[in-house]
Amino acid sequence: MTAPATPATPAPPEATGLEVTGRGVDRLLGLLPALRDEVHKALIGQEEVLEHLLIALLAGGHALLEGVPGLAKTLMVRTLGQALGLPSKRIQFTPDLMPSDILGTEVLEEDHASGRRFFRFQAGPVFTHLVLADEINRTPPKTQAALLEVMQEGAVSHGGVTRPLPRPFFVLATQNPIEQAGTYPLPEAQLDRFLLFIRVAYPSAEEEVRILAATTAGPQQPVVAACGAEELLALQELARQVHVAGGLLEYAAALVRATRPAESPVAAVREAVEWGAGPRGGQALVLCAKARALLQGRLAVAPGDLRALAAPVLRHRLVLNFTALAERRSADEVIAAVLAAVEPPRSPLA
Repeated sequence: MTAPATPATPAPPEATGLEVTGRGVDRLLGLLPALRDEVHKALIGQEEVLEHLLIALLAGGHALLEGVPGLAKTLMVRTLGQALGLPSKRIQFTPDLMPSDILGTEVLEEDHASGRRFFRFQAGPVFTHLVLADEINRTPPKTQAALLEVMQEGAVSHGGVTRPLPRPFFVLATQNPIEQAGTYPLPEAQLDRFLLFIRVAYPSAEEEVRILAATTAGPQQPVVAACGAEELLALQELARQVHVAGGLLEYAAALVRATRPAESPVAAVREAVEWGAGPRGGQALVLCAKARALLQGRLAVAPGDLRALAAPVLRHRLVLNFTALAERRSADEVIAAVLAAVEPPRSPLA
C-alpha cells in the first residue's frame, strides 16, 4: 500500500517548461555552486548545515534548525532567501503570537460609494515563497498548529475558502534547544511536517576567528540572486529523476524498519525506542538522498547518500521511551547503532 503524500515526501513540482535534459542539466547544475558562493558571502563555515538546507530545497521540503542562540541560524536562512532570489517573510514567534498573525484574517471594509460593508481577507506573512519561522518553539502549540495545513497542503483555509500559496514554498524554522527557558516542545505532528531536522553546532576555532574578523570590519559583499523560482522548480524536477537502484531502496527500507522496536534486530532500538519511523521516513530518506546526489553533481544515489542523511531525516521521527530519556540517550545514538548494524548492499548499482 502506498503511503499518503505528506510534506515529508513532497509532491513532484509542477512542470516549469525549462529544459531538464542535455545542456539544460549542465546549466541547472551550474547554479548550485553559484548559490553556495553567494551564501558564503555572509556565512562562514557550517558547510554541513548549508548542504542540508540546500537538500531540503531541492527535495521541496521544509527544514527545522536547532541550536543555541548566536550560531547564525537566522542569518543563514535570510541569506539563503536572498541568494535564491525569492520573496521571503520573517515571522518572529513569541508567546503572544496568534494564528491570525501568521495566516491572515478578514477585515471589515465599507464601500464609500454605496455604503455597503463587506469582509476582505488580508493575507498573512505565510503568503510568500520562503517563510523564516524564527524561534518557532517560543510560541504555544495553539499557534504552532497554524502551520500544519500550510506545511502539508501548501494552502490556507479561512472562511470556507482555500487559498493556495505560491510555488515553490518553504518553511525554514529555527528553534533553541528545549532546555532553554521560555520554550515549548514541538508536537510530533508538527515535527513530522519537517523533511529535515538539522542540528547547528558551534564553529571550529579557525572559523570563529574568521567570524570575528569579518563581522567587526567594514560592510560585507552584498548577496545577489544566483537562482530564481523557475530554476528552483526545474532543479526539484531534476532531483526526482536521479536514479536509485533497487538494492538501495531495499537498504533504505531496512534502515527505517530497524528503527521500530517490535521488529528491530538492533538492541539499542529495542531498549530505547517507543515508536520508530514509518514509511514516510523512508520516502524522505530516498528523496533527500536523490537531492544530495544532485547537489554533488551525480545523477545516481550512492549508499553514502543514505547514510549521511539518516540522522537529519530520522532523528525527529523517533520517540524515545522513558528509560532512554531518563538516561539522557539521544535519537542520534540510536540511529548510529542502526547504521552500524544494517549492512549496505554489496552491489548498490545492481
